[in-house]
This record gives sequence, structure tokens and C-alpha cells, in this order.
Amino acid sequence: MKTITPLLLLGLAWPPAALAHGEAHAASTAAATVSSEQHPWGRQGDPKKATRTLRVTMSDGMRFDPSQLTLKRGETVTFVVHNTGKLMHEFVIGTRAALQDHAALMKKHPGMEHDEPYMAHVAPGKTQRITWTFTEAGDFLAGCLVAGHWEAGMKAELHVKE
Repeated sequence: MKTITPLLLLGLAWPPAALAHGEAHAASTAAATVSSEQHPWGRQGDPKKATRTLRVTMSDGMRFDPSQLTLKRGETVTFVVHNTGKLMHEFVIGTRAALQDHAALMKKHPGMEHDEPYMAHVAPGKTQRITWTFTEAGDFLAGCLVAGHWEAGMKAELHVKE
């Protein structure tokens, strides 16, 4: 019993964000308030204010379809991301540098869990939604940061025009 108590306390001290991947993510973000946190690639959008819905599929061929999207600065888009494969995949929006850094971190810690409004962690055969407002013009990416997937080319170009 003495061994269990420290482990239990350690488990209670673990950050709640570390428990947020997968199906629970989709349920928790649906009822959550829209975050106002600003990123270089935009901020979380209000699904009720989305001006466009874009469907994106992910496959075990390590590709997104479509692999290039053109968006407008100020546009709020809902991405409906569907995993057609048998492997877990992600759709994570960001700058090239941010995604490369995160991919390297995921490679070192493949079990790492996270929950951000610009990320969809999608189980095989499942679908998740991300609503995002692109507040800045520029070239951004969406990528799958599951260990090895980014390196295999699982990226989509997001061109945000003025």
C-alpha cells in the first residue's frame, strides 16, 4: 500500500492537458469556450461564425487530401478532418518552424499527449473538427506530428492571402 500512495499522488499531480488526446478531445472542445489566445497562424474560431467548411482526409500513405489550401486573412474555417487509415493521425496547424520543433519533440516522446485548439488527433476511421480564424496573411502548414509521419511528408500547405 505504501508504494501505491506515492504513485497515486504522482498521478494526481500530472497536468490535465496531458490527458486530452483522442475522442475526449472532440467532446471537450465542443462544449468549451472559444480561446482568444493568438498564434502567428491565427486563433481558435467560433464554429457558429465559420464562413467555410473544408473537408480534409488523412491516409496511411502519409498524405492529406487536399494537400494545398488557399484561405483569406480574417476567414474563419471549420476543417472536417477524417482519418481513412488504420493508423492514428494528426492535423496540426502552425508555422513550419513550430511544426518541425513539435515533430522533433514527438519523435523523442511518442506517447506525448496535448490538447490545443489548432490540433486534431484522429483515430482510424474517425472524424474531428477544428474551427480556426486566420488572422495573418502568410504561408502556413498543417502536419501530422505522430512520430515519423511529418518526416514521411504528411503535410498540407495553407496559403493565407490578404
